[in-house]
Amino acid sequence: MAHVVEIDLAGRTLKLETGRWAKQADGSVVATYGETVVLATAVASRTAKAGVDFLPLTVDYQEKAYAAGKIPGGYFKREGRPSEKEVLTSRLIDRPLRPLFPEGYYFETQVIAAVLSADQSGTSDIVGITAASAALSVSDIPFQGPVAGVKVARVNGEFVINPELVLIEKSDLHLVVAGTADAVMMVEGGANGLPESVMIEAIEAAHAAIKTIVAKILELQKLVGRTKRTVKTEDIDPALSEQVRQMVSGPIREAIFIPNKTARQERLDQIRSEAVAMLKSEDPNRERHVKLVFHSLEYTEVRNMILERKVRADGRGPADIRPITCEVGVLPRTHGSALFTRGETQSLAVVTLGTTDDEQRIDALEGEYYRTFMLHYNFPPFSVGEARPLRSPGRREVGHGALAERALRSVIPGKDKFPYTLRIVSDILESNGSSSMATVCGGSLAMMDAGVPISEPVAGIAMGLIKEGDRVLVLSDILGLEDHLGDMDFKVTGTRTGVTALQMDIKIAGITPALMRQALDQARQGRIHILDQMHAALPAPRANMSAYAPRIFMLKVKQDKIREVIGPGGKTIRGIIAETGVKINVEDSGDITIASADEASAQKAIDAINRITEEVEVGKIYLGTVRKIMDFGAFVEVLPGTDGLVHISQLAHHRVKAVSDEVKEGDQVMVKVLEVDKQGKIRLSRKEAMAPPAGATKDDAGH
Repeated sequence: MAHVVEIDLAGRTLKLETGRWAKQADGSVVATYGETVVLATAVASRTAKAGVDFLPLTVDYQEKAYAAGKIPGGYFKREGRPSEKEVLTSRLIDRPLRPLFPEGYYFETQVIAAVLSADQSGTSDIVGITAASAALSVSDIPFQGPVAGVKVARVNGEFVINPELVLIEKSDLHLVVAGTADAVMMVEGGANGLPESVMIEAIEAAHAAIKTIVAKILELQKLVGRTKRTVKTEDIDPALSEQVRQMVSGPIREAIFIPNKTARQERLDQIRSEAVAMLKSEDPNRERHVKLVFHSLEYTEVRNMILERKVRADGRGPADIRPITCEVGVLPRTHGSALFTRGETQSLAVVTLGTTDDEQRIDALEGEYYRTFMLHYNFPPFSVGEARPLRSPGRREVGHGALAERALRSVIPGKDKFPYTLRIVSDILESNGSSSMATVCGGSLAMMDAGVPISEPVAGIAMGLIKEGDRVLVLSDILGLEDHLGDMDFKVTGTRTGVTALQMDIKIAGITPALMRQALDQARQGRIHILDQMHAALPAPRANMSAYAPRIFMLKVKQDKIREVIGPGGKTIRGIIAETGVKINVEDSGDITIASADEASAQKAIDAINRITEEVEVGKIYLGTVRKIMDFGAFVEVLPGTDGLVHISQLAHHRVKAVSDEVKEGDQVMVKVLEVDKQGKIRLSRKEAMAPPAGATKDDAGH
């Protein structure tokens, strides 16, 4: 039986339907918003996955090409590996769902959100969050939601919920927010250096809309009326738990104060291995239970240490930042480079400048566009002391790169002022928390080293949270241990004046606006400290670019001159390229981009184009070529493709009986521009361009 609920959301109807599509899934919902349709399904195994102590949840977001009336490109003409947009949206959906499964739920669970119709509004991602949550809610899977997702933008100072793409392009803030009826679970987005207070207001506006959607999902869940499965937690022998506690609690307290990450982890692994060796038996579950108790004790001891003693594993206080080292220009042949080190996290950021030929073409459901700024993040295994095969970038790498790219995008000049294609690569050489934020800092320094005229440097910091009942502590610049055992990962990037990007993930039931304000204020203080360290290394973008970077110059010509620049069949522009060795790109708007390895070649090409597109000036004398003889005068080409008429009376200071007596086709003559009329016709004079003969009179001159 089909069940449907509807709600008006930001001027469009959001409809959630279940019971008609994909009925063999444990839960399925078709979400329709405008003309965007997303089918979300949820299926969970009936038996727990053996040998795991984590939630085996997989979330996949898929965009069907037919949703936008397209046929996929490529040889096979079918959807292939996930696009970057699909990977990022899969993460967006996963992050608010994951914390809402019960502790001890080890059943393989798969959520798929497929876009079946796309109306070019760009809302399929947030519809996917809501649809996935609804599918889990109407199923018997023990999901403790629901959650819902919305977008919020600020346009002309006003917040807009679920704006269309055209409005997002005009906005100075764009966030994706997901949450329950009670609290915000996830935030992702960017801004153009806005104050923290504006970010809070935007999140609160989004949460108000989220509450109305969650109410409708609960209404749908009630209509379906399915009972949730019961999750049985593992029964661990209390005597065994006590044995493990007595054996390892003291050593764990000592080990977590070892400052070095590798040494600390080696000692913790040793303590656990010794406990397993002493307490294991023929029961195959006993070793597993020892490890579960050990992990629980480690979790409790680290959190209690921070809450009670206000001291962290590396000895810092809650708001302290790890030691920072900034180096620039570390690689001689790259266009720009920086090595940013914060504690045991290190990013090597390298900038490469390219031309329009290097732009990335994106064929999305919403249409085709080009990327002129790309940031790629790499996380090799040696960065965490591991030996494992190298693989293509996974979801983590794509997500961290997208966050850092968003953080830096707003400070890069527009194409009209900086006509380069810009690529930043961040190779993580060491990692102990917050490598994406190190990427932001390193990327900002590398751009300044490359001479990219960014408006302001950008820094990033990762904030954490430890919350036990009424005891709450916000942590600045979190370690990997604090990320793993804490309740929040809140990444904030920005300049001295404001925020450029946010990414927040909550592992508990949500976070209140008051806690967000505290975290953002503490993050701002830490960010200013990091920016001070970066300023000491390089206070401003370099005045000159690397000698190995291309030189790009821009010209603007009238649209009716484009044909002359290109020439018949492209002959003219190919000739300039062959003569000068530069790259030239001509836009229909009249914008011409010239890229060269050296300025001399570029200037030679600029001069050639200027000669072609030069406009005649009244009163100026030109050396022209006679192109055509007529009874009443001669047509003279004064500029390439530009002719003017020298009337017979203007050919000489004496009377002229026949034009051919004075000039012939192909002759080069000096002429002066007398007039350019409204139709663009040019009147020239040969006699005005040359001195009159001695003793000449007006009659002699033909007047």
